[in-house]
Amino acid sequence: MKYLVRDKIFAIGDDYWIEDENGRNAFLVDGKALRLRDTLELKDTDGRVLVTLREKLLSLRDAMTVERDERPLATVRRKRLSLLRNHYRVTLVDGTELDVSGRVLDREFAVEYDGELLAHISRRWLRVRDTYAVDVVREDADAALLIAVAVCVIRMAEREG
Repeated sequence: MKYLVRDKIFAIGDDYWIEDENGRNAFLVDGKALRLRDTLELKDTDGRVLVTLREKLLSLRDAMTVERDERPLATVRRKRLSLLRNHYRVTLVDGTELDVSGRVLDREFAVEYDGELLAHISRRWLRVRDTYAVDVVREDADAALLIAVAVCVIRMAEREG
């Protein structure tokens, strides 16, 4: 399933619908204004908060957290730097690690678990400006988490670069 995400999703106080590949509203992005750090909630179509993204304060390395039900779900950190590709590691609270690599600033990257593709993020499929697609490859994957990971990685790469 592909989801269309607006590129500048972190505008303060900005709300935005993420649509599925059929043009239906899938997730509501609620950018929280007047917060000490970047905070974003991803809600379902009924308004229930699925995940919350927060910039991690007082971290030695740039990091963002993804929370579910006000408890940590995952931490996103830069893994290593190379000239052509960005690498990030997503550590879930259960110890599972996801790898994110590719050309993040170009919106061409992948999220993998143990070498298996979970999601592919790309602008290539779209003609809509300032939008990219998150193609969730596995049907049993947590789409809200994978969208949150994509948003975190892009936000961190833009801040670094």
